[in-house]
Order: sequence, then structure tokens, then C-alpha cells
Amino acid sequence: MSNTEINSSLHTAIQKVATGPEYSKNLPYEEARIAMRDILAEDSDPVRAAIYLIALRMKRETDDENKGTLQAILDVTQHQDADVDELVDIADPYDGQSRGLPASTFLAPVLAACGVPAVVHGLDTIGPKYGATHHKILKAAGKNVHLSPEEARDQVSNSNIGWAYIDQLQSCPALHNLFELRQRMIKRSVITTVEVLTGPIRARNKTHLLTGYVHKAYPPIYASLARKAGFDSAMIVRGVEGGVVPSLQQEAKMTYYHEMGEEESIQIDPKSIGIEQSTRATPIPKDLASAGERADNIANPFNPDDIARAAAEAGLAALSGEKGTAYDSLVYSGAIVLNHLGRADSFAEAADKIRQVLDSGEALQRFNAAA
Repeated sequence: MSNTEINSSLHTAIQKVATGPEYSKNLPYEEARIAMRDILAEDSDPVRAAIYLIALRMKRETDDENKGTLQAILDVTQHQDADVDELVDIADPYDGQSRGLPASTFLAPVLAACGVPAVVHGLDTIGPKYGATHHKILKAAGKNVHLSPEEARDQVSNSNIGWAYIDQLQSCPALHNLFELRQRMIKRSVITTVEVLTGPIRARNKTHLLTGYVHKAYPPIYASLARKAGFDSAMIVRGVEGGVVPSLQQEAKMTYYHEMGEEESIQIDPKSIGIEQSTRATPIPKDLASAGERADNIANPFNPDDIARAAAEAGLAALSGEKGTAYDSLVYSGAIVLNHLGRADSFAEAADKIRQVLDSGEALQRFNAAA
């Protein structure tokens, strides 16, 4: 298909989705895929792209539109197959966190120490939150955040490491190139929803998704997209700031499926595994400086790089066995994964296995062994 034909397809898509609340039409899967393919092209028209994405958001995306958009991104993602039987894909929101210190950046080496290879992915910064991302936290912790897809694959395959971070700049440059467009659009679009499901590193046999959400409508959306993306199972938890770690204070809902089946839901309780905390997550130190204005001129309470440095310090302390909210966050999220995969007979036993690799220093060794 020529560029002219693709641009014509986007033109047609805009005419369908941008005609107001009464007359806008939903796009079939293939039209949504082609429209997103045009947006990802080097000669894409940013004005048309913005109009389409905003109109789609205002109309409310359908399952077919979400899947078509995801498939277009999957088509240009550089996927690698690691030499492992199973793998967990840790898919936090790419815009990071800004109300607490994220601990999930350090979950991958914890799982690796338990015999479960894991991958974490993201990018340096993106809206609408422009928070502390995995990229920023790992960089603050002294890790290489620019591994090639092949290097990340080999690191996961290494039995002495078993985990890796891969940046969107490396795994999907075409999507990463939309940063300026997304920044100028300000509000989130369908890209924000689907980009966490690209799964740049896969296992030989089974690849499992761990992701989070805040709004109640998202579990069935993510479950449908996870099946579309080829994840054999999924854990979709209601987490702090939409991340993969639930609140440490109260029960949370988790939606899941196994073997590409239909989703089910359960309630999970931190108290059931001995976690008693007075805060949802690790609080931001009060002495951090204010960020002033962020990229979209909206005030941000704290500088995300400062949050990242503090999160790196807290995460490394937790990997060293230091008890606290970061430690408990890793115990909680790690136990969810081990229990879901059947690596423990109970949720409590799964939590004990996570505590063991933290207290013994095995998780820290895995972290230090990575580039």
C-alpha cells in the first residue's frame, strides 16, 4: 500500500470518528490498524494524527479500535525470544509515578532470584504524568537503560541474571518518535493504553503479563488486549497510581486469566501475608525540592529525577533485606506472581519465598549482575 493510500485511510478514519457525539462512527479493526500505521510512518502528518487520536479518545475507543491500534504497534516492535521457558512481563504505566516512590522497578530481579525470568520496560519520560519511570530509576541505580533488544534478550537468557530492562527507544523507535506529538496533545490517548502490551521480550513457551490499573473499566480492556498480544496468562491488579503494586493498606482487586481463557477476579489482602503498613506505598521524602513547571507547563509537586533517585535508594535497600514499605511492596507484588504461576502452594508461602530471596541477598546479586 502506498503512502498516498495510507494517508487517505487516515483521512477517512478521521471523517468517521470526528463528527461529534451523535454521528461519530466506530472503526473496524483493520481500519484502526491502518490509521495507526499511518501515524507511525516517518512522513506522518502530526496534525491529522492528533485530530484522530483526540477524536478517538473523546468518542471512547472500542475493543476493535484498541486491538487495531495495538497490532499496528506490534507490527513495528522489535520482538526477541529469550532462551527461557517462562517469562513475566512487568508492564507499569509508561508515564511513571509522582505521588510515591515506585518499588516495582526492582521486582524483575526478585522474580529472577525465585527462578522466574522477568522483563521490565518503558521510556525516560512521557505524559500525562511525566513521573518517575523505570528508566529514570534504573539509571539512578547505575544500570544501562539503553540495552539493544538482543542484549536485553541475552541478559534474560543468562541463568545468573534472568532479568532485563528494555527501553521503547530500542524496542519500538517508531512509537518513541511520537514523543513530541504526545507531549503537545497533553491528554492521554489510546497509545497510553496499549503501549504497555508490546511485550518486546518473549519466552519459548509461556509469557505472562503483570500490569495495573486505577479505573474500574480497564480490567476487561487489558485482558482482551493481553490475549490479542499473545500473553498466555495475565495478572491485572488495581495498583497504586495504576502500577503493578496494590495499596499496602487495604484489599485490592485482581483480574486474571490462564491459558488465554476468560478472566476471573479475586480480592487480595496484604494483611493475609503479614503486611501491616500505614501508607499505600513508600512516601516521597519531604525534603525533596519542588519541580516547578513540567514539560506541559502544569505544576508538579516534585522533580521526577529526584523521586527516581530516592526510589533507587529505597529499592536497593529493600533488595538488601531492609524492612519497610519498599520491601513490603516487593513481597506483595512478587507473591502475586508466584501464586498466580503456581510456584507456591498458597499466597502466604509465595510471600515467604520472596522474603527469603530478599533477606538472603539473592535478589540483590541478580540486580548487580545485570548491565
